[in-house]
Amino acid sequence: MTGWKLWIPTVSMMLVSLISYIDRNTLALLAPTILKETRLTNEQYGWIISAFSVAYMIGNPVWGRLLDRIGLRVGMTAAVSFWTIASAAHAFATGFWSFAAARAALGFGEGATFPGGLRTSMQTLPPRKRSRGIAVSYSGGSLGAIVTPLIVTPIALWWGWRSAFWFTGLVGAAWLALWMFVSRRPDVRHPREAEHTDAATAAPRWRDLRLWAFLAAYALGASPLAFVLYAAAIYLNQALGASQKLIGQLLWIPPLGWEIGYFFWGWMVDRTQGRAFPRLMTANLLLMLPLAAAPYIPWLGGVMAVLSLAMFVAAGFVIVPIAYATAVYSSRHAGLIAGLGAGSWSLVVALLMPIVGRLFDARRWDTAFLLATAGPVLGYAIWRVLDHTVRNRS
Repeated sequence: MTGWKLWIPTVSMMLVSLISYIDRNTLALLAPTILKETRLTNEQYGWIISAFSVAYMIGNPVWGRLLDRIGLRVGMTAAVSFWTIASAAHAFATGFWSFAAARAALGFGEGATFPGGLRTSMQTLPPRKRSRGIAVSYSGGSLGAIVTPLIVTPIALWWGWRSAFWFTGLVGAAWLALWMFVSRRPDVRHPREAEHTDAATAAPRWRDLRLWAFLAAYALGASPLAFVLYAAAIYLNQALGASQKLIGQLLWIPPLGWEIGYFFWGWMVDRTQGRAFPRLMTANLLLMLPLAAAPYIPWLGGVMAVLSLAMFVAAGFVIVPIAYATAVYSSRHAGLIAGLGAGSWSLVVALLMPIVGRLFDARRWDTAFLLATAGPVLGYAIWRVLDHTVRNRS
């Protein structure tokens, strides 16, 4: 199969990642209103995000292994059905425990998002197009973050914040109807023969330093994605005085940097054929450093520019480490690779967000932004040391 039809499964995964980020970003976007109505603190909100993140951490490798074994058709149908119900359940939440339970269920189901995307790209696309395919399938997350403020804010303002979660459930049901047709394709139901001739034949092993290098670069390097997604609305409201309406008008901008970043870094990896990992990683690190200066910028436009740059760079900390891992390990394990990467990222988020929430309650904005910037610095350092160690041994 050639031409645009070759990309249909990958675009389907882009749509499912778009939906997953609409689901998860709806709570973050409406946090100022929901926290005020339910009298939740920022720290409690951080723990609710942590509940999602812990479940997401568990769900990623579980779904990744399942998708590698039972296939995309059944696996993605089960996962999206589960998280669609969980997303709609937020409409019934009234306090900390009900939000935490709904969030945990959503997180576990959405653990299939990126394993499904990577599995699809590796299974249905030829090797020369896979990094761009990964960028396309993963870009739904950034696109979802872009459209959520534009779509969800009017719904919440007109009909209340609970109606926004009914909307997210409806969108998930629509994707399941589409997937019934796309998943019948032979390349979705059965792996490409080319998969079995990949140069990389290894499976991820915990004693392999390259696996830990990948996890550190992905999990710590991309952690500012969560910081901007989950904390930006609260920062704009509580530190800069932005209203819920203004937040909805602004918060599509940083994810636009994320969206552009996916395609830029995917193009760079394909263009260099994986020969420039150290240079790309170093560029990511240097471009992330301005995030620490955001609390000292006195005008709203400058803050939005820094947040947008941070998300652009964080996309590189997703695409480049995944390309690094898929160059090392067999594409037969693509779902597990994606699951381990996204799961490790979620573990970092689970630890990070309650701390950020406590810092926000104390109005220590500078410390919170410095903490968010420290993740990529540490991730780069660990990746550099471990990768250098492996290269010296070989």
